[in-house]
Amino acid sequence: MATVDEVRNVLEKLAGKVARKSDELNLEDDFERTLAVEVTDLGQAFSAKLAGGKLTDLLDGDAADAEVRIIIGSDDLIALSKKELKPAKAFLTGKIKVKASVKDLAKLRKALKVD
Repeated sequence: MATVDEVRNVLEKLAGKVARKSDELNLEDDFERTLAVEVTDLGQAFSAKLAGGKLTDLLDGDAADAEVRIIIGSDDLIALSKKELKPAKAFLTGKIKVKASVKDLAKLRKALKVD
């Protein structure tokens, strides 16, 4: 099982990658979403804001009003970040669950790709 600090580091790296890819995302200027990541085996949640093509305000704790919710185990999140687990396989096997509208999923696919 990964530690809370390892998970936080992966999420911070993801935020940096989203910022670097912001020009490619083609999100409307007013596209803003709150994201929550529940790490099931650690009993820990993180939240962040996606606005202006950037993922910011990464905080410990859940965001009850999050429009996008990702549920994943710590080892699976680490494996995704190391490319040891492919996102599609993780989703199809239930290792990662995403609760969001179809429209949001389509817009966020590139932004949330862990690579």
